[in-house]
Amino acid sequence: MFGIVRPCRHRLTEGLKTQWMAHLCGLCLALRGDHGQFARVVTNYDGLLISVLTEAQAERTAGGRRTAGPCPLRGMRTASVAQGEGARLAAAVSLVLASAKVRDHVADKDGLLARRPVALAARRVAASWGRAGARTGSDVGFDTAVLVDAVDRQVGVEALAGPGTSLLTVTEPTETATAAAFAHTAVLAGRPGNAEPLAEAGRLFGRLAHLLDAVEDRETDAASGAWNPLTATGTSLVEARRLADDALHGIRLALRDAEFTDAELAHVLLAHELGRSVDRAFGTEARSHQGAHGAQGAFGPPQQPGPYAPQGPHSPGTPHDPRNPYGGEPPRPDKRGFLAGCAVAIGLCCTCKVCCADEYEGAWSRQRREGWCSNCDCDCCDCCDGCDCCDCCSCCDC
Repeated sequence: MFGIVRPCRHRLTEGLKTQWMAHLCGLCLALRGDHGQFARVVTNYDGLLISVLTEAQAERTAGGRRTAGPCPLRGMRTASVAQGEGARLAAAVSLVLASAKVRDHVADKDGLLARRPVALAARRVAASWGRAGARTGSDVGFDTAVLVDAVDRQVGVEALAGPGTSLLTVTEPTETATAAAFAHTAVLAGRPGNAEPLAEAGRLFGRLAHLLDAVEDRETDAASGAWNPLTATGTSLVEARRLADDALHGIRLALRDAEFTDAELAHVLLAHELGRSVDRAFGTEARSHQGAHGAQGAFGPPQQPGPYAPQGPHSPGTPHDPRNPYGGEPPRPDKRGFLAGCAVAIGLCCTCKVCCADEYEGAWSRQRREGWCSNCDCDCCDCCDGCDCCDCCSCCDC
């Protein structure tokens, strides 16, 4: 699972949580239905935004939902999931962009992809995903060539970028791709007047996705010698944050210019949760969990120090471990063997801990992991703080 919009379940009402899971499961099942089980690995948090935006603009119909069978990631429970053209468009976009991502990793010879047999298999998978995405896109009237062209141009743009190059020059191909996908949701929903504002929202979302990925990978890329847009263009974190905040503000303004049938979930994800994604990437989020929900305390995930966070063994960005009171690298638990890990993994899936638990122990590594749908990094009482995209924030329970 990947993506920058990862809402904390404590910030979503029960109804919004159900809707969000309906779109997530709908994307997963659309991938399986059109392209087989393996295609489900490209399910991602950002792809479901396409499905959310399509439904937010469309008139409600009985065919917009269906009951899906039991799934291990839902604790073997059935669920109402989104279906239709929005979910299929999300699947097409996810497949094409995942194909591009795999090809990029092959070109960079990342990890196991440096081995020729693995790289050859990965290229075949990427090509298959690209063709599958093009077929599904064609079925819903979307030409995925705009996505492929953007990916191909990205390589040339990065090759020419250097100190002094505008960071927006580097993010332009991503912006173009996401603008096209967002705009097509207006076509599917029968709201052609929304195409322009949603294209603008998509363009700025693509800019944010590229920026936040660059910020989060900055130190890792420096250590490995990989190309990073911030380092290559000499852009400071302060300037990157300014661009991110401008993009977030622009998305909120664009949403105000679009007409929706039910904008509640789209508003929460793109206006509020996206802002928290920016804070999370730059290490400036407040991880207090006070108020009506009580203190987060030892049960919440530790704050991850970002480039703006103070450092040191006793700084707020350093997790406290009673076994390691002076900071530094905490002791690592012994890993499980392969068969024992498989047995634990099956148990985690069947009990829904991988999906819904606040945290669980990794099946093989025994390291602490967060449930896919927990992401509890929030101050649940500030959901409308600083939001200028609505007059009264009636969509929020705050």
